[in-house]
Amino acid sequence: MKSKFLNSLLFWIVLAIIAGWVCSLFFPVWLARVFVTFNGLFSNFLGFFVPVLIFALIAPAIASLGQGAGKWLGITAGVAYGSTIISGLIAWGTASLLYPTLLAGKSLITNVDNPEEGGLSPYFTVEMPAPFAVMSALLLAFVIGVAMTAVPSRNMKAVLDELNGVILKVVTSFVIPLLPIYIFGTFLNLGMNENFGSTMAAFGTVLVLSIVMTIVIILIQYLVAGVVAGVNPFVALKNMLPAYFTALGTSSSAATIPVTYASTLKNKVDEDVAGFVVPLCATIHLSGSMMKITLYALAIVFMGNLDIAAGQVLGFILLLGIMMIAAPGVPGGAIMAAVGLLQANLGFDESMVSLMIAAYIVVDSFGTAANVTGDGAIALMLNKFAAGKIKGSSLDDATLDNANVSRETSVETAGSTVVK
Repeated sequence: MKSKFLNSLLFWIVLAIIAGWVCSLFFPVWLARVFVTFNGLFSNFLGFFVPVLIFALIAPAIASLGQGAGKWLGITAGVAYGSTIISGLIAWGTASLLYPTLLAGKSLITNVDNPEEGGLSPYFTVEMPAPFAVMSALLLAFVIGVAMTAVPSRNMKAVLDELNGVILKVVTSFVIPLLPIYIFGTFLNLGMNENFGSTMAAFGTVLVLSIVMTIVIILIQYLVAGVVAGVNPFVALKNMLPAYFTALGTSSSAATIPVTYASTLKNKVDEDVAGFVVPLCATIHLSGSMMKITLYALAIVFMGNLDIAAGQVLGFILLLGIMMIAAPGVPGGAIMAAVGLLQANLGFDESMVSLMIAAYIVVDSFGTAANVTGDGAIALMLNKFAAGKIKGSSLDDATLDNANVSRETSVETAGSTVVK
């Protein structure tokens, strides 16, 4: 267990944050600027790569959802999307209500370009224009994915699946291993800008708030499920606690599938319904992740004094809900799928994106635990209408034993554990 933690992405991210602050106390400016130069290059690469990543994830995901799925797949996906969007809206409302008090007087200054004033600037930059804009990638993926559900497209689907595999290889072998260095550079820059203390104090408050709100969203989901399914929501939630704590320890919805399935059956959900909903929602239902990303993003908007209109926030949430459907296929988690929207819709710079990644991963397991526990609530609601109508979907022993082989299972790559 200790060895597994030391090889995890969480460990390296926490180490990078601490090392960045410590090194800011004694690093000479010339050496610190080396890491800031790397951050600029890596950020520009992400700007180039993210639109391709979005297309490679979303297009085959939409095409797969429509092929031979039947109405229950569409209904389940719709409920999962609705749950994720509601989570984002609640996060927005919470931020609007609490941030003026919680973050009063807090500021976020990450981009100070004058080294004479203690800030850091890169030695050089390399422009890496994206092949197309983030919104273009999303629209193209949506159009092609939907069209593929209406016409025979076996060859096209094979091409998109291979593209998906190639892009994920880039993420696992290149992007994820470099994330700790990227985050180290960000916190080194913060420390040398004398902005580290105030930023961490403010974000510490937001981290605690995000954990509390993931629990709140679970309670809301089970209250709704209790009304729809006619069951005691608190008893149902109690039965799902093994899944919650398993996900808390694994940070993987896929690795938790056997426990989620068994816990769902304790709530007297039909075996076929549970066998259909649990694996599907493990890959498309990310209400907990949505809660955290939205709260963190709006905290940065507030502290950075960004001029973001309400319509932009709403658009961000609606589009992020779509990203979350494909997010489990992204090694490194939902936050990597959100990078493009953070930059395109909210105007985040490289340091803001790095802060988002670090904050998300530090408490990643709480979001994953909320995701899988919410899957049980969706199964309860679907069971009310689909029991006896979904056949042959119960999970057999082999499926349960090999649940960790799913797309979202923790993947050890270059000393990093993939997390959702």
